[in-house]
Amino acid sequence: MYTGFLHLHSYLAYLVIIGITISFLYALFGALSNREFTAKDQKFGLFGLIPTHIQLLAGLVLYFVSPLGVSNFGSHTMGDATSRLYALEHPLVGLIAVILITVGYSRAKKISVSRNRYRSIYVFYGIGLLLILSRIPWAAWLS
Repeated sequence: MYTGFLHLHSYLAYLVIIGITISFLYALFGALSNREFTAKDQKFGLFGLIPTHIQLLAGLVLYFVSPLGVSNFGSHTMGDATSRLYALEHPLVGLIAVILITVGYSRAKKISVSRNRYRSIYVFYGIGLLLILSRIPWAAWLS
């Protein structure tokens, strides 16, 4: 079970990064071109939102079954950079990124001015993407 969720979480990360990037760029270009925000534009926001939420669910399961997750907490965790990354930084920053992306999408649905709807998506998705990229365990990902 652990190995399956580890692979799911690892490979889904590519889809999350691609989805958030597409949503971010689409919203940015929509705002710059002063287009009207339509239902199609709202669906483009889902390209980043849906994979991010699936990634969160897979990550939560992984956090509780992984030897690097919650069971890794101890007196040594904060002193070791790798342990701290897996047990605290990666899950916490990932959760904050998911919350920001969700808030950006939700705000875009409620705002009436098209340019501000696009802005809500590209600002929150952009911050979320930067947070996600900052806490990816690159050493494990690139090996």
